[in-house]
Amino acid sequence: MAGHSQFKNIMHRKGRQDKVRSKLFGKLAREITVSAKMGLPDPAFNPRLRAAILAARAENMPKDNIERAIKKSQGSDAESYDEIRYEGYGPGGVAVIVEALTDNHNRTAGEVRATFTKNGGNLATTGAVSFMFNHVGVVEYDAKAASVDAMLDAAIEAGAEDVASNDEGHTIFSTPETLNEVAKALEAKFGEPRKAALLWKPQNTVAVDDETGEKLLRLIETLDESDDVQNVYANFEVSDALMQKMSA
Repeated sequence: MAGHSQFKNIMHRKGRQDKVRSKLFGKLAREITVSAKMGLPDPAFNPRLRAAILAARAENMPKDNIERAIKKSQGSDAESYDEIRYEGYGPGGVAVIVEALTDNHNRTAGEVRATFTKNGGNLATTGAVSFMFNHVGVVEYDAKAASVDAMLDAAIEAGAEDVASNDEGHTIFSTPETLNEVAKALEAKFGEPRKAALLWKPQNTVAVDDETGEKLLRLIETLDESDDVQNVYANFEVSDALMQKMSA
C-alpha cells in the first residue's frame, strides 16, 4: 500500500471561483436531495447522504441550504432525478466519463452529445471507456490530520486498498462496497474527513501537449456548466503551467 496519486491532476474540480458558486450549490443540493430520497434522511444511516453533506461542507455551503435540501426530499412534490453515466472521447482520444442527475433524459443526452461534438470529441456508448477506470471509494484528510505512517497504519486496519500522502494531504482508497466502513473507522481516529465519495480513477493516464490539454480542459469546463452534470473524469495529464493558465 503506497504510491503517488496522479488522478487529481486530471479530475475536474468545481466551485473554486465565486462566479460558479451558485451553480455548484445547486448541484450539491440536488445530490443531497437525491441521496436523502433514495435512503433515510439521516446521514448516520445513509452513507451516500453523508458523503453528499461532506462535499457540501467542503465548499462552505450554508447549513440552512443543506437542511433545506434534505427536507425537500421528503416532500410529495420532490423532483425525481435519474442517475446517468455518459462515456466518450475528447481531443487526442482521451477517455471521458460524465456523471449526471437529470429529470429529462433527452435534454441531458442532447446537451452532452453537443458539447462533445463542439469541443473536438465524440460521445460513445456506455462501457466504451469505463473499463479504463476503476470505480473506487476515496476518503481525504488534510496533511495535518495525521502523520504518513499513522494514516497508513489506520487505513490498513480499516480495510483500505491504498493510501497516497503528500504535502496536500492524505487520500485513502477503498472498494465502493467498503467506503462507508473505511470512512467511519478513520473518522473515529482522525475526525471528520474533508471528503468521502465514489470516484472514477483512471488505471493509467496519458500526457498531452498544451494545445490538446487546453481543448480537453475546455471540454470538461463546458460539460460542467450543465446543471445536470455532477462530475467529469478523464484519463489525461497536463502541465502545471497549463493548469495555472486555465485557472487564472
